[in-house]
Amino acid sequence: MHTKLLALAALIMSLAAPVAQAAPCMIVTITGSQGGPQAYKGQAGPGTLVTYGDDADNCSAVRLQFDTGRGTLLRLSQVNVLSSQLNAVFFTHMHNDHSEGFSDLLMHRWMIFPASAKIDVVCSDDVPGPLGVPISCKKFVAHIADAQINSGEIPQRVFEDKRRAEGGPAAIANVKTFEPKNEPQLVWASGDVKVSAVRSTHIAGHASYRVDTLAGSVVIGGDAGNDTFAPPRPSSTSAQVEALAKGADIVVHSTIHPVMGPERDSGMPPPIFYRQSSASDLGAMAQRAGVKHLILTHLIPPPGAPQQGVWKVPGGALTEADYGKAARDGGFTGNVMVATDLATIRLPAK
Repeated sequence: MHTKLLALAALIMSLAAPVAQAAPCMIVTITGSQGGPQAYKGQAGPGTLVTYGDDADNCSAVRLQFDTGRGTLLRLSQVNVLSSQLNAVFFTHMHNDHSEGFSDLLMHRWMIFPASAKIDVVCSDDVPGPLGVPISCKKFVAHIADAQINSGEIPQRVFEDKRRAEGGPAAIANVKTFEPKNEPQLVWASGDVKVSAVRSTHIAGHASYRVDTLAGSVVIGGDAGNDTFAPPRPSSTSAQVEALAKGADIVVHSTIHPVMGPERDSGMPPPIFYRQSSASDLGAMAQRAGVKHLILTHLIPPPGAPQQGVWKVPGGALTEADYGKAARDGGFTGNVMVATDLATIRLPAK
């Protein structure tokens, strides 16, 4: 009897004991660090993968992809993320270097994983373009597989596997648009993950994003620049992005090196230079915002490259150290990461 009472007491104590919870965590991975539409030494086009979960699932309960430059699908495969596992894709803007990998990604999901749920595609509303043609994320997605439809491939693939949506890859995309504003607004959420967006300047319809989780926060600036397109201005960075980044753990931002400025004889047209944020100004912005980690990506020019497209790099190719120095010269005292493809930061660090 005494033994049974002890066993019963032990059972009650075990049921009452607190269950250990796996700690939340977030991983930010650069899926492509190439700046602009040029091709250089196999670098993938701009993109950032943010995953969130806990230690038990290796921070992978939610997977979000921000921009899908050339080679995104291949880079995701290198970190063992399938197209079917992404919960949502977010576009900062409709420039081809940030979007051309989406066709591969969506076609792969439609063809290989036909039973997958629709994927959320989050981007800004249609806006007027400079020549009267709207800049439209909705149309971009709706017509993403027009070439394959007109070549006859989509019907042929549907014939092979009736589980594939007859409308093609666009039929599995759930497009969610928003009007970018100066103040942050919630544009996507799932459980403990919340994504906010703010208007930012580069081309019409450009938006920047912030992901907030229990493990930390990250801001994806995209190609954001200052609302004033040329000097005199206090900074090349976006005031809206700076406000969005207040207190964030990580800022991931497209970067141009000051050496490409018009006064340095690079040949780069001033409007192209001035619509990007310089590495030194990004360092200053990150310091003011209280950011812990600054990831410089979409590097213009790529380290080691003698040219950015057709424009020369005055004084010769830059190094990663040149970018890091420029950010620190701007006053940033936190951690500077000069991105390469698949560069990663985990919160909290192991």
